[in-house]
Amino acid sequence: METVTLYRPVGPEELKLIEASGWRAFPPRLLGQPIFYPVTNEAYAIQIARDWNVKASGAGFVTKFEVNAAYLGRYRIEKVGGPIHTEYWIPAEDLPEFNCNIVTHRKSDASLRAIRSQCA
Repeated sequence: METVTLYRPVGPEELKLIEASGWRAFPPRLLGQPIFYPVTNEAYAIQIARDWNVKASGAGFVTKFEVNAAYLGRYRIEKVGGPIHTEYWIPAEDLPEFNCNIVTHRKSDASLRAIRSQCA
């Protein structure tokens, strides 16, 4: 299976929820958050974690994960700023299916963890 590497900047609360899932899923979006936006490169993820998550919660982390490329192909990459500012816009209602298509997931400074899908 071909995969695409993506990154997600998170604060400590979201990281706890990801860890609680056994590194299998991102938590549902909060009310008023209609889009889940994984980013395409680590530099952009670090920038968001540093500039947003640290300011908002005192800490920022970057997760790195592989997604089934065939599934991800239904979405396009959105450029939202400079050359590194590229991300996917996944509608919140698609997040459960997105989670089913995560192949591996890890915190950027942790060892790789295999994902066992909970999806049928």
